[in-house]
Amino acid sequence: MPFDVQPYLKGELLELRPLREEDYGDLYAVAADPLVWEQHPDPERYQEEAFSGFFRNALESRGALAVIDQGDRRLIGSSRYHGYDEERDEVEIGWTFLARSHWGGVYNRELKRLMLDHAFRFVSSVIFLVGPDNVRSQRAVEKIGGVRAGSRPDGSGKQSLLYRIEASSRTGSAGSA
Repeated sequence: MPFDVQPYLKGELLELRPLREEDYGDLYAVAADPLVWEQHPDPERYQEEAFSGFFRNALESRGALAVIDQGDRRLIGSSRYHGYDEERDEVEIGWTFLARSHWGGVYNRELKRLMLDHAFRFVSSVIFLVGPDNVRSQRAVEKIGGVRAGSRPDGSGKQSLLYRIEASSRTGSAGSA
């Protein structure tokens, strides 16, 4: 069975669905907050020109997901699967950002739990590439069980910290991410 990189996933707090062209305005409203990007390797992504390139790449990746708050049905961020490698038996989860109103752990934990549960139906390892200065994202990945496993260039060629979560390291899906 081929890896479905744009599934529809539903949790208690969030719904994930494929990102669509018509999501641009709502997603840019979230991304326009400079604090969302302050530790990111591209801290200018809050500016519309930088964000429009990011959004176009997300659509072209065919792995991007819109993150919807089930409480009020607002789009609150996005994430994506990338680089599915059947030979390595891994896929990357990345490009994740959430509205600051949804920071603090519970939303990111559910987002990643949904994505990890789905990924582990197809692969035994999920990787996360995090900028060396992005301490906030490093901590978030560690909180969901990511173990630092060296470094690797990201999609733009910048050296990033490599975190890995193995399916075998998770004890049941519901409470581990």
